Amino acid sequence: MTEIWDVLDENRQKTGITCQRGKPLQPGQYHLVVNVWIANDIGEFLIARRTPNKPYPLMWEAVGGSAVAGDDSLTTALKEVREEIGITLDPENGQLFCTQKRVDDFVDTWLFRQNVDINEVKLCPEETCGAMWASEGKIRQMQKEGVFIAPPKHYPYFEDLMDFVVKDYF
Repeated sequence: MTEIWDVLDENRQKTGITCQRGKPLQPGQYHLVVNVWIANDIGEFLIARRTPNKPYPLMWEAVGGSAVAGDDSLTTALKEVREEIGITLDPENGQLFCTQKRVDDFVDTWLFRQNVDINEVKLCPEETCGAMWASEGKIRQMQKEGVFIAPPKHYPYFEDLMDFVVKDYF
């Protein structure tokens, strides 16, 4: 199925134009992307492993994806988690952590505090091939080993997120 995105302007307003995934946006056009970090009560993060057929094959990451036309940021965050790892998040458990404006997208990063039984995860074979709870230390080790999609390119807010979760959130 072809994914269609709403095209946003530099102020994040819908332009009334849509774009098919994979087609280049024009300068000054953007689309919406979300990253979703799920933290449990002991400060671990639920991360997922990308399938071999995707860019960054077999790398670990926070769940995320692009908003389809008509969907807002929170709807997209909830939908991506449900699609990629089969978990239903309670919207009340989430907060928008930060927003970044990049070359052709706005990236909203969501932080959810929700305990999830790892045995309840249902992987989507087209998207994910693994899931695990990982501490901040484990994620940093995975970054050093080159198996976790690393900041600052993908997660420039990573240090702030870790500080927030570890120091303020728990």
